[in-house]
Amino acid sequence: MQNMKCRFGFRSMWETLMALTVLACVCAGLANAQVRNVGAATAFSVQNAEAAVDFVNAKPMQLPSNPLSPDTTKALIGALQSKQQFGTPGHSDGHAGTGISDSEFLGTPAFTGNKAAPQDYGTSDHPFSTAEADLNGFAVNKKYPYSPAGKLYFLISGATYWCSASLIAPGIIVAAGHCVANYGASQFYSGWQFSPGYRNGSAPFKKWTVYQAWILTAYYNGTDGCAVYGVVCPDDVAVLILNPVKATGAYPGPKTGWFGYGWNGYGFVSTITQITQLGYPGGLDNGSLMERNDSYGYVNSDYSNNTIIGSNMNGGSSGGPWLVNFGTPPALTGESDGSAPDPQIVVGVTSWGYTDLTVKEQGAAPFTSGNITVLVTAACGSVPGAC
Repeated sequence: MQNMKCRFGFRSMWETLMALTVLACVCAGLANAQVRNVGAATAFSVQNAEAAVDFVNAKPMQLPSNPLSPDTTKALIGALQSKQQFGTPGHSDGHAGTGISDSEFLGTPAFTGNKAAPQDYGTSDHPFSTAEADLNGFAVNKKYPYSPAGKLYFLISGATYWCSASLIAPGIIVAAGHCVANYGASQFYSGWQFSPGYRNGSAPFKKWTVYQAWILTAYYNGTDGCAVYGVVCPDDVAVLILNPVKATGAYPGPKTGWFGYGWNGYGFVSTITQITQLGYPGGLDNGSLMERNDSYGYVNSDYSNNTIIGSNMNGGSSGGPWLVNFGTPPALTGESDGSAPDPQIVVGVTSWGYTDLTVKEQGAAPFTSGNITVLVTAACGSVPGAC
């Protein structure tokens, strides 16, 4: 009888171990099924779109810090540098929306404790102008061309963070790769929710969950050839496909409008262009308002061909759009357009700042035919209706 008990006990333990092993394999299989490679791109399919995001106590995503000392000479003579040629410049047009809002209140954000002293330029001697996007009390967040930009909330180990992002198609947003995945760790974050035109707790065009996130595989596995590992990289770019309204299949773009996007130096002359940067930095107005920064940008070939601008933005601004030809184009009377005149074209997103906060410069990975066009093509192939 004792032997029978022993045999029965051993068999139960063995069966239990086998069941746990099978369960672990199934769980691993489900996790692996969420990630798939398509050519040079890697996608993460979200299974829990309605994640428990804390909109009130969210923290600004720390801006990746470049530990290198800036070359102030390059900021002054950037136009004389030779530019890396990626190929023929190109772009995809944006589109103004109807502006019809469907407001949702997310809660007034708690004070983050971040402070930033405004400066006209930092120790890099790179001029810029950073100010609220609002104009003399007039809120522009619901008006095109500001409305496609917004706040992107997400989870890292259960804690809520935010980045900035913007629409570049009816249901596609562009953000920084480091707001989507942990560089080189083959690890995606989760729970992304996007609020276009966000302003002080209000989501005038509702919040939108994410169906799928796309980054380059080289960024996912850490082989991207960064000038500073995981910080100053050639492909710190991500696109995310939003979930449409179930009942109607509608995306936010027809109401908010969307930006165009350019690649391979669209809008640049030699190594320079004029950049308008939008975002929600935690150190300015507590991240509750959209901020606008204007500066000339120059390409630094030593920094993975990243574009560098003067800026007073900080954590939370990651992923915010860098646009050429921003604003409402005037009607031409006896004049002709110059080269690359199309308005509201995103040519990069905020990727990093300097460890030394007095420098007042930020960098953006270049949009190329090898990253933004690959990612958008993959995302549109996955969900054509979002494009």
